[in-house]
Amino acid sequence: MKHPLQEMMDRRRSGEKIGIPSYCTANELVLEECLIRAKKLGTPVLIEATANQVNQFGGYTGMKPADFYHTVLTMAKEIGVPEKQVILGGDHLGPLTWQKEPEAEAMAKSEELVYQYVRAGFTKIHLDTSMKVADDPEGALSTQTVAKRGVRLYQVCMQAYAELLQEKPDAMRPVFIIGSEVPIPGGAQEAEDTLAVTRPEAFEDTVQTYRKAFADAGVPEGMKDVIAVVVQPGVEFGDDQVFYYDNKAAAALCAKLEEYPDLIFEGHSTDYQSARCLRDMVVDGIAILKVGPAITYGLREALFALSMMEQELVPASERASLIDTIEEVMTENPDNWKKHYHGSFKQLGLARKYSYSDRVRYYMGDPKITAAIDKLFDNLRKYKIPMNMLHQYMPIQYRKVVSGALSLDPKELALDGAAQFMEDYEYAAQQGGDTYADDEQRTAS
Repeated sequence: MKHPLQEMMDRRRSGEKIGIPSYCTANELVLEECLIRAKKLGTPVLIEATANQVNQFGGYTGMKPADFYHTVLTMAKEIGVPEKQVILGGDHLGPLTWQKEPEAEAMAKSEELVYQYVRAGFTKIHLDTSMKVADDPEGALSTQTVAKRGVRLYQVCMQAYAELLQEKPDAMRPVFIIGSEVPIPGGAQEAEDTLAVTRPEAFEDTVQTYRKAFADAGVPEGMKDVIAVVVQPGVEFGDDQVFYYDNKAAAALCAKLEEYPDLIFEGHSTDYQSARCLRDMVVDGIAILKVGPAITYGLREALFALSMMEQELVPASERASLIDTIEEVMTENPDNWKKHYHGSFKQLGLARKYSYSDRVRYYMGDPKITAAIDKLFDNLRKYKIPMNMLHQYMPIQYRKVVSGALSLDPKELALDGAAQFMEDYEYAAQQGGDTYADDEQRTAS
């Protein structure tokens, strides 16, 4: 059985300018909306976990790869999405979380990491060995070192796949993503003035170096399992800025891709791009569009709007006070945002709430916050939201409610906060068919 991403590649080679969004999130509400939309559209859904979210030690979610796999597939079954329609991926798999350790220890842990991902059933693996470890020499890490370590992890992955086949003979063969020019997971930590697009020769060097590394390791066929290379096409976001895609700036890089018909580009940090920018990226060959913070940002934005309406509708003694609860939890536990946000006391408070980096997502699983979200939903079911107030605080959802596409249930309104970003990715990937007939409105920058 051919991997759905390889089927996508076949269609692109036949001339179809299609792609796929890659939803990198562990938030249960966002995962639910991803799967709901997959059921509605009948298209494959690609969901990824990052090495710092999910690993053999639990990551910041507390989940190991098998736990995440089980969580998503259980949700899919409950929603009615067939298992074959769900693609699970591992992002930034390598020494990302062990950079302070020497190579021997960092790579041993990386091997166990990728082994557990593939053994659990993940079939899209980003081999990211681009970061330096403790005993690497000064200066930039060479492409040869990156490739050698990446191929080492590939071999462990294929060992895990061979073992998986013994238990599950129809298990999908994994496909791989390589590339050393990787934006920081979750967005930039500092404001930037310019953003350099990957040079065509750097992309070509990555491909050729990996080919040699596979051959040197005795697995020359390994390159056939590689479908994409991560490059920097000139997109990024930070605390309060977004670098939008400029297809003219990326023209030389994308022209070089045409010489490699078996490969596509994977774009990271595509969050907050306009629908037109995302569509241009897919047309130009950046066919896998990674998005994470933007969809949890959309959920947070909707939850804040619901909380504002709660203040208007619900007696003070009954309120969930979600915004205050989030602020309390984040200030009591600053580790997941203090390195990302800078400035005065006031600026830090605004960033915790509104930053594009959306460090709030690291706290959404906190018991105090999940309890407040549940109470918020219950309150707004008891004190029904009037349409004129919905128009004030959630105008996008208001139009959907009026048209009958969305109910007034507060949970559905919250999920649609994430969906409003997903719709742009579905348009860009051409997953929605005639859903996006109003092209001018969808592509307005």
